[in-house]
Amino acid sequence: MIKEKIKEAYEKAENKIGFLNEVRDAIKEISPFKEPIENVRWVDIEKVKPNDYNPNKVAKKEMELLYKSIEHDGYTQPIVTFYDEDKDEYIIVDGFHRYYVAKEKEDIREKMQGKLPVTIINKGVNDRMASTIRHNRARGRHAIEGMSELVYDMFKKGWKDERICNELGMEAEELLRLKHITGFAKLFDGAKYNKAWESGNQIKIRKNYEKG
Repeated sequence: MIKEKIKEAYEKAENKIGFLNEVRDAIKEISPFKEPIENVRWVDIEKVKPNDYNPNKVAKKEMELLYKSIEHDGYTQPIVTFYDEDKDEYIIVDGFHRYYVAKEKEDIREKMQGKLPVTIINKGVNDRMASTIRHNRARGRHAIEGMSELVYDMFKKGWKDERICNELGMEAEELLRLKHITGFAKLFDGAKYNKAWESGNQIKIRKNYEKG
């Protein structure tokens, strides 16, 4: 009964994609599961934009494999985004490569009718950076250089070591090693390090690096 009513309303709708998005909005509103995946929206690919903090590197082999996957299986995962109301744009938090395939491959773009499936998370930029790292780390990959840039930005925006570790699922010593590997001075510039939070082993590591 419900299915027939939805189909009837869909046939009458002038903007059919907009209608489907409204149905998903309604489902999320009444659903007991208030998760982003509850509402996968179809949006114009031109409104989806890469973020300006993650150094997205496109490896040719990886992209060809992803292209083949999307070509044969379609989009099995949405792109995680933040919606910028002022610009009416969806900023990518996770899924740059899935976006890139549709952007660059005409057959995929045509198949998707110029749309992309997205979910939306409503977070500030530091929390979005943390989300990007968590998504990548959960898949077992994230470039040291790229991660260091994000962590550095978090320091500049006032996040402390303990919060960064908690948000990114990092051990304190892992963060300390990251700082030293990628440039001790740069990551500590303008940031006060909380030595009371250091473990004995961390202090030993730091002092060895400070000695040169």
